[in-house]
Amino acid sequence: MNESTNTITLRCGFCLALNTVELGSSMDQPICGDCSKPILLDRPVKVTQEDFDRTVLGSGVPVLVDFYADWCAPCKMVAPLLDEIANREVGKMLVVKLDTDHAPDVAMKYEIRSIPTLIIFQNGDEVERSLGFEPERVLGLVEKAVA
Repeated sequence: MNESTNTITLRCGFCLALNTVELGSSMDQPICGDCSKPILLDRPVKVTQEDFDRTVLGSGVPVLVDFYADWCAPCKMVAPLLDEIANREVGKMLVVKLDTDHAPDVAMKYEIRSIPTLIIFQNGDEVERSLGFEPERVLGLVEKAVA
């Protein structure tokens, strides 16, 4: 767990450098320390198998992980809900997407047998799981996690 309760480590979507980002009351948009491009937290952030542990398990805030695949039609149905949650909970929760086709070890570790699977992690531990398209359940789980 990070020393600060609101610190996360994210890979820049532009240059792929890892950045430590402080979330909190400041609504300043973080920028990458290497390329100076914005790190967008108001939408789901892609994570990889290589940075999953550091970003998700090492996060100081609750993390909602969308285990998905690009070819999955139900996964596409979940995407607008995740966009809404990421935008609404910016600063309180991190929403990430993990492509299970490119992260088989993580998918196996968390026993992802169907997609979409949404898991909420807090302090590095899985606390809740939703399978398929369950918008009301997911919204309830998010509300509980950020309370």
